[in-house]
Order: sequence, then structure tokens, then C-alpha cells
Amino acid sequence: MTTHVFIDGGAGTTGIEIAERLAGRPELSFITLADDQRKDAQARRTALNDADVVILCLPDEAAREAVSLIANDRTRVIDASTAHRVANGWTYGFPELEPGQREKLAATRFVANPGCWPTGFLALVRPLVLAGLLPAEWPVTLSGASGYSGGGKGMIADYEGADSAPSAFRPYGLTLAHKHIPEMHRYAGLAMAPLFAPAVANVYRGMLVEVPLHLSALPGSPSVAAVQDVLAAAYEGSPIVSVATAEESAAMSGVAIEHVGATDRLALFAFGNADSGQVRLVAALDNLGKGAAGAAVQNLNILAGLPETTGLRL
Repeated sequence: MTTHVFIDGGAGTTGIEIAERLAGRPELSFITLADDQRKDAQARRTALNDADVVILCLPDEAAREAVSLIANDRTRVIDASTAHRVANGWTYGFPELEPGQREKLAATRFVANPGCWPTGFLALVRPLVLAGLLPAEWPVTLSGASGYSGGGKGMIADYEGADSAPSAFRPYGLTLAHKHIPEMHRYAGLAMAPLFAPAVANVYRGMLVEVPLHLSALPGSPSVAAVQDVLAAAYEGSPIVSVATAEESAAMSGVAIEHVGATDRLALFAFGNADSGQVRLVAALDNLGKGAAGAAVQNLNILAGLPETTGLRL
């Protein structure tokens, strides 16, 4: 059975990456619009309603408009924008979030693709909350750095333009009201929103997400080994998410922002010190891979009943 796919906003960075992963797949057929039709409401309406699965790679308001143009009860939607990530009626598109999430995605009609920062954060934190090692009431902080492609065409132009002089490392989100915070708050199962301290690095792609914890201050003072065991058990057998062993982590002097390269993998680490009772949890991913396009393709495969990793860069 052929699945008819329409990428609305396919000319953007994420849309192009998705199309590259879907190219040459005989089980899919693609609905495309000419350049002069991409902003034509009637042409888009027809494409949206003819598709079995629509992938939205649009600004938030345009994504909401696209959903409103769908006039049937059949077309399924994967929205890569922020518009629906905490909206009622939408299923969060992180299959690894918790047991049963894949089944929810396979049965749903509307999928909200996760943000890149939340993907790394939730992969590290959600298993610990579920296991009871990290209380839901605990104040959690995350930081890290992303490649500038995560900022879209505008930020890419800022960094690659003829007159640009970007810094090597630039903190942002200084209002402490970043658009990714609501989804991190909700899907981690935390009572209070995490304190989010992101930065942009002068690299095109790749990202590191870090969550430091004072284990000795947590109830029961869980050990570094206990944290390691929970993460390893949560992703055991995953073809996408890997958890470094304690021995592997101990042998490392650092993690490069390009650690997973231009792939759809997600690599997790627990760097701990048993004497101080502290741990630095680190997630390495490609902001355009598992953080965007790779996640959308993974979700498309689940919706279409296809092998989950088909087309992914692993």
C-alpha cells in the first residue's frame, strides 16, 4: 500500500532534510506544488486533503492555518512547528518518551514533532522521573549549545553572510521564556518548569544538552550507577538511542557537539563523581536529525505502519 505524503513548507531547512530521507522510497508517493503555488491557499488546500500524511515545516501560525484547511477525517498530520506541542488532541511525537508512546502514535491522527532541545532533555530526565529517582517537584536546570541551523534561514544568514561576525558561543533565551519550555515541563512530568540556559555555537549543526544533578541532595541519595542503570534500561535495544556504559563515560575527556554527526542518532552519557555525589547528564544529537527531520521521518514510519528506522541515517 502506497502512502501519499505532502510536505508543506518543503523549501525550508527541515523540509529539505525530510525530503532527502524520504527520497527513493517506493512505498511512498509525493504530492508537490510548483514554486508559484506554494503560498496559494487553494493549491495547498487540495494537496493537504489529497495526502494520507502531511508534514508541516512552517511557522506556527502557518501550521495552524494548514490544519484548518484540512476538511476530511482521514489525513494525518505531523507538525514540526511549535504550534501544537502542548495542544489538546495532539500526540507528542517522541516514541522513546515512555512505555506505550509508540502505540499512542500509531493510533493517533495528529502528531506534534518534538523540539530539538526537548528531545535531549526528555531523553535524560523522563526515565529518572518515571523511576522515582528524580522527584517531580525537583528544580531542574538544563543548558548546552546548538548549531546555528536550529535558528532557521535567518540565523543561518547571520552566521554565513558576507558581513557576519558571529561569536563562537552565544547564550540566548535570556528572558527565561523560551518556546521549548512548555513541552519540556509537561512531558518530563515536572511540577515546575525547568530553568533553561541555551546557547548557539558557531557550527552549522549538532547539539549538546546537559542536565547537572546533585544526587547527594536528592531523596535517597541515588548513586551514579543507579542513574546509569535507569537510562540503560529505558533504551535497551533501541536502534536510535544509545547510552554509554560507565566505563565508556569514564574514559572520555569530553563530548564534541558533532558527536553523532549528521545522523538521526541520540547518544546519552552520565558523567558522575561518586565522592561528590554529582552527575552531569549529557545528550548529543543532530539538531536537524533526531532533533527535527529524523524525528519526523521516524513518526511518519510509525503512522504508515512501516519499519521505524526506514530512511533514517543511523
